[in-house]
Amino acid sequence: MSIHQLLNERIVIIDGAMGTMIQKYKLSEEDYRGEKFANYEHSLKGNNDLLVITQPQIIKEIHKDFLKAGADILETNTFNANSISMGDYHMQKWVIELNVEAVKVAKAARKEYVQEFGERPIFIAGAIGPTNKTASLSPDVNNPGYRGVTFDELVEAYTEQVLALIDAGADILLVETVFDTLNCKAALYAINTLKEERGLDIPLMVSGTITDASGRTLSGQTTEAFYNSISHGNLMSVGLNCALGADQMRQYVEELSRVSEVFVSCYPNAGLPNEFGEYDDSPEGMAKVIAEWCSHGWVNIVGGCCGTTPDHIRAIAHECKKFAPRPIPSRA
Repeated sequence: MSIHQLLNERIVIIDGAMGTMIQKYKLSEEDYRGEKFANYEHSLKGNNDLLVITQPQIIKEIHKDFLKAGADILETNTFNANSISMGDYHMQKWVIELNVEAVKVAKAARKEYVQEFGERPIFIAGAIGPTNKTASLSPDVNNPGYRGVTFDELVEAYTEQVLALIDAGADILLVETVFDTLNCKAALYAINTLKEERGLDIPLMVSGTITDASGRTLSGQTTEAFYNSISHGNLMSVGLNCALGADQMRQYVEELSRVSEVFVSCYPNAGLPNEFGEYDDSPEGMAKVIAEWCSHGWVNIVGGCCGTTPDHIRAIAHECKKFAPRPIPSRA
């Protein structure tokens, strides 16, 4: 069964927060380094993407926990696996291996799950984060014309990552947590150029993030404006993730459902971070809010972002199976 067939049959569940789950292991610098990078000259603690090489069993276990909770789509552990973000750890030359190994680990989790629980449709989405730089805004308040990265540099970084994800066998590409539409456009340009050159038809998801109660992305766009800016990109779905809790996402999900001509996704945080940096939304509370969206026919793909655990995904999957997916509107 293809992902398009599944989306037409029911609401599809995407997994929860990889970073939240990794934190539960309380890994040390030595854990992050593993044997391969034991003598690396730079600190590596916090480089979660590296764990697909140094602690693959942990990442595979997290993937399997989300599958057991009902996830249909597994995101690879590659949110920062691009040369721009990896510059923080001086690990640009490992980008291809990081992406390849991440897909391998997700595939291994899928294989073990199927062997244990039986066959069902499970799709691996190559996760492509926004990088840690913005093409639209200056990082220097005293020099508003300055940019920390160029469009061409973003395209180059995304091309390298996407090629590795495709070659490793990702089923879907997911450009997520988009805070700057220009960064997203660079990713879409890289992806669609590769698809055309290679004659590929790999499904493409895009998910933006609203950074505050104004309802805008960091680069200043409303939800509708964001959609209109990227709707040319041969998308399977468009959606929102991260930043806000489910309660705060409601009006923007409704707006996106109204304007989108493709499938709609949303995977919010488990609330807003409290004073300790933790997330307070319970699985039951979050599932209830998302189920309300489903009852209105607004969404096709739902799940969780920061703070969400397998318990959150299990509750969301249980509630949302009661509702039909959002129909794709026909435009005259």
